[in-house]
Formats: sequence, structure tokens, C-alpha cells
Amino acid sequence: MFKRLPGDEAHNLVSTTPDTAVVFRPAVVTTPAILTLIILAGRVLAGLVRMTWRHPIATLAVVAPGVFTILYGWQTALLLTAPTPAGLAAWALTDRDSFVRLVGRRLQAWWRLIWIYQRHWQPVMIVSGLGRHIRGRDYLPRLVMVTCTPWADLVTVRMLKGQAVKDWGDRIDHLAQGFGAVSCRVALTHSGRLTLTFPRHDPLAVPIPSRPLPDVATVEAIEVGKQEDGQPWLLKVHGTHVLVAGATGAGKGSILWSAIRGLLPAVGERLAELWALDPKLMELSYGRDLFGSRYAATPEECADLLDEAVSIMQKRAARFAGLQRNHTPTVDDPFILVVVDEVAFLTAYQTDRQLKQRISAALATLTTQGRAVGVGVLAALQDPRKEVMNIRNLFPDKIALRLDESEQVDMVLGDGARDRGALADHISPVPELGAGIGYVRLETSPEPVRVRAAYVSDNDIRSMVATYGRAA
Repeated sequence: MFKRLPGDEAHNLVSTTPDTAVVFRPAVVTTPAILTLIILAGRVLAGLVRMTWRHPIATLAVVAPGVFTILYGWQTALLLTAPTPAGLAAWALTDRDSFVRLVGRRLQAWWRLIWIYQRHWQPVMIVSGLGRHIRGRDYLPRLVMVTCTPWADLVTVRMLKGQAVKDWGDRIDHLAQGFGAVSCRVALTHSGRLTLTFPRHDPLAVPIPSRPLPDVATVEAIEVGKQEDGQPWLLKVHGTHVLVAGATGAGKGSILWSAIRGLLPAVGERLAELWALDPKLMELSYGRDLFGSRYAATPEECADLLDEAVSIMQKRAARFAGLQRNHTPTVDDPFILVVVDEVAFLTAYQTDRQLKQRISAALATLTTQGRAVGVGVLAALQDPRKEVMNIRNLFPDKIALRLDESEQVDMVLGDGARDRGALADHISPVPELGAGIGYVRLETSPEPVRVRAAYVSDNDIRSMVATYGRAA
């Protein structure tokens, strides 16, 4: 009736009645002690080799004194090893940057690997549900290596077979709390491997002053702030469209004015034009002279200005057809950036239905056809819901500043952005701490990048108007 299994006998069945569970006694295989010791020794040796390969400096600093002491005695070992720390101290005092880059970060990574991550790896993985404890054995993701940057720990992990990035994204709070970090971000690096980013401090905590005007006129990547890794934040406006979403006081004006500031030299050489739609009459009106006749405030004026942009776009497309696929700014065909402050006021809150349809149709036309012929849209809004902004998916590049709800993060940056660490709903509402901080998700990369926009003050805007007001 029952199939005979290895190590089992029929008389080992507890019960054969249909309404009672049938239990088999499992086979027990005794492993020789010598084989267990060989396996254990092999694992220890492999671990030592990996440690030496990944952290040679830290391993040498720990092992060398012990080896010299055993071979030559402690007096000789002291004489041999004393010059090394003295030399390292002198190096650190004379050239701190190179010492930190070549030695300090490696020692820090080695220490944090042992004291922070390896020490807590097993309990954090089991409690968070990323590891499994089955029949007395732990199945854990492998901690591959730790790399320290000036502001964060980058932890490389090999996932268990069958795991997905979403499994880790759903547990970023567990990981951050488990390893004593404020936050955690998840990024897939290779098949089966991912990188966990644990910030040690916030390099964007201090407001950033306005960026210097470019020395060379350009419409390509414009420096508008700083990334979390310390690199300049270069915002691409030519050949794309950018949507900026954020609650009141989140710093949308910083991004708009920084982009305008970076384009002014190109405006001065007539390689670019700035068109402004300012329905709130508060933000862009302060530098109205920069836009000249390309400034609109009332809904009617905004609709007319958008229709004019569509007309220019279509005429260019007709001239470029069959001749070129990409736009190169010239005096005859300058790059046009349409800046819209609070676009929802024109597309969702407009009471005149005809005006609303005209504006929505014009914006949809520009965002679907404009970037190939040198017409870009930089739009800002507060409420990213679909019924408020139904063309948000037509913007290839998106920026999420401080948002009120966690669901809004994925509305702006796309599905899964918050699970990967774009915690825009956790940004501080205090202007000095959170204004201008946000997450960028580009068309070319699904990974959100944390940034902070430079603050362009009223004095900066007045200086810009005084210098470039006539060029418009």
C-alpha cells in the first residue's frame, strides 16, 4: 500500500487509518567526525582568504605584529612594527585626503563589516524575513563586502535563490533599524546581487547657495545643486521634459530658478529662449524681465503662449523632416524652455472648460513631440494625483521633493521608487532642513538619486535681471 522509503520499514508507521496522519520515521545518516572537521576547516580557510583579499591592509595590520612576536619575540616585533604606525600618522598629518582615500576608508569598511554587519547579520535577516530558519539550519543571503564612502556604507549582498529586489525593498525600514542607520536604499547591481546603501550622516543637511553662472553658454546639463554623493547635480533640460512635484514650501522654486540661471548665458547668446507661465503671479513674476514678451499669467495668456509654442514646434518639425532627427541650438532655431509654475492650476483647477482643454492639449502636444525639435517643458505642481495631472507620464524625467503621502512618491517617480529608498514623504518640512531636497528618477535609470537644489535668493534674481533682462 505504501512505497518503501530508504531507512524506513512498514512497522515504523504510526497509523494506517484514513482519518489519522501517517508519520514516517526519517532516515538518520551519521557523518564521520573527521569529515565534519574538514568541512569546517575549509570554510574557515575560505573565510580567511576572502577577508585577506578584500581587506589586505586591515588584515596585515592585525596579523603582522602577532607573526613577528611568535618568530622573533616581542622586543623585535615592537621595533619592526613601530615605524609603520608612525609613518601612517605622518602620512595622515601631511596628506589627509590621500590617506583617507587609500587607507582610512578601507580600515573603516573592515571595522564596520565585522562590528556592525557580520555581528548582526543573522538576527536581522531572520527577524526581517529575508532569511529562513528551517529544521535547525539558517538559510541567509550572503554578505559579500562593505565599501565606505564619505557619507554612507555600501553593502553588497548576494540574494537567496528565488528572492526578488521587491522582497528587500519592502523591508528597508527593518534593515535600517537593524543596522542602526537612519534609512536604507536598495539597488540591483548584477543578477542575484544588490547594493544596500546605509547613510552615516546627511551631506545635504546644509542649504546650498546659488550656483555660479556658467562660463560657457550651454543648454545641456545644467548645474542646479548637489547630489548626495557630493557630485554636482546636473539637470538635463534639452532633449527631455522635467516634472517637479512637491508640497508647499518643498523648494520647487529653487529648481525652477536654478535651471533658469544656468540657461542665462545661452539666452544672452540667443541660443535659448525662456518662456514662463506663472498663474500664481508669485514665483516667476519676480524676474519677469528675463522672459520679455514670453511671460503669461492669466489663463487666457497662458493658453495663447502654449499655442504659440506648439505652432513653432510644428513648423520646425516640418522643416527638420527627413533632414535631421535631433535638435542643435542655433540663433535661428534656439532651444525653447517652457517653464510652468503650478501646472495643475491650468490643467485641473481651471473653471473654463474650453481653456482647460486648450491648455491640456497644448501641453500634451509639447511633451509628446517637442523634445526632438528643441522645445522642452519644465513644470512644477503640488498635487501629483492622476485626476490633477493626467499627462505626468509624458515627462521622461521626474523630481519628487517633499510629499505629504507615501503613495504620492510612486505617483511621481513610478512604481517601486519608494521601495528602492525614495522616501520623499520623510523629508523635513522645516525649510532650513528640507527645502530643495528631493529624489530624481531619470528616463535612463530606474534608480532614484537623492539631491538638493541650490537656493536662488531674491538678490540673485535681481542680479540676473540686471545682467540679462535686456537679452530676453
